[in-house]
Amino acid sequence: MAGPAFRAAAVRVRVPATSANLGPGFDAFGLALGLYDDVVVRVADSGLHVDIAGEGADTLPRDEKHLIVRSLRTAFDLLGGQPRGLEIVCANRIPHGRGLGSSSAAICAGITAARAVTIGGPDKLDDAALLELATEIEGHPDNVAACLMGGFTLAWTEAGAARAVRMDPAASVVPVVFVPGQPLLTETARGLLPRSVPHVDAATNAGRAALLVEALTRRPELLLTATEDRIHQEYRAPAMEESLALMHRLRSDGVPAVISGAGPTVLALTEEAQAEKVAQVAGEGWAAARLALDANGAAVLPLTGKGPADPGGAPAAGQGTGPGAGLR
Repeated sequence: MAGPAFRAAAVRVRVPATSANLGPGFDAFGLALGLYDDVVVRVADSGLHVDIAGEGADTLPRDEKHLIVRSLRTAFDLLGGQPRGLEIVCANRIPHGRGLGSSSAAICAGITAARAVTIGGPDKLDDAALLELATEIEGHPDNVAACLMGGFTLAWTEAGAARAVRMDPAASVVPVVFVPGQPLLTETARGLLPRSVPHVDAATNAGRAALLVEALTRRPELLLTATEDRIHQEYRAPAMEESLALMHRLRSDGVPAVISGAGPTVLALTEEAQAEKVAQVAGEGWAAARLALDANGAAVLPLTGKGPADPGGAPAAGQGTGPGAGLR
């Protein structure tokens, strides 16, 4: 049986950073942010060439071990076969090991590019299958759902299959991220979680998570209450004491703030009038940036020119302000 046919032209994929959990929505909620990695993939006659600029340029592998390459390979297997060669160029802006979904971005970029460069790819691997594949590679669906779909997502598994729904966050919500200098392994943060939590804490989180859907989409004035968490953030404090201290300082000032994903980045969900002031709270040692909300998710864009989330044309990233503008 003949293998798949591939496009001769390269494809460019743009994937957003994401913040998971958002406080009470542990392993369920995700939010797509206006900070992006760009990946260009071209099918070549032979070999594998990987070029990396930006985050991870000095540390990431440039062979089959690279997560984008592994994701491409996994998707190509589902699409019917491997190309003879690959050329991959990565422009990375999402910080690694900071709880902003860099691994999910790599996975989603790889599988989206594989589908785009394969003739008939969208028919063989639809959006539901793409989410399922991304979840299989990542291990959980919260970040990959937001990365693929954009917006505010609620993800779960049912009968072993990944599912997600997408909602539009209120336009008045302005994310501000505070990124510390040192990374934190997700495995380290997850290893601090207890096997069980008190029933009263679980009940509180269930109520807050339900409220967060209303608060983030229609009533942002409820975000401070809706982002309260009792089942994971405090347990992770030994691994990120400064992040928890900053989160509590923001919340005591009335700013809805949470640990982004497994940390150590802190995410504040504020409003236009307060964004600049909030971004100055952390001080030295933090890269603080105001970001846009991403509504598009993973997107295949023209190789040159402007994309829907790229007002200035490639390779500009999120529209950050303050001391860590763009997090570059």
